[in-house]
Amino acid sequence: MAKKKAAKKKVAKKATKKAVKKATKKKATKKKAAKKKVAKKKK
Repeated sequence: MAKKKAAKKKVAKKATKKAVKKATKKKATKKKAAKKKVAKKKK
């Protein structure tokens, strides 16, 4: 049982890491879009 619990925890950690990566990617793309908008306004 202890081994199974540890395995589940590992899987959960991997899942959260993936979720965090996705979130940071989304934030980065939003920032890029915002920068593009600012550049267009300046022109």
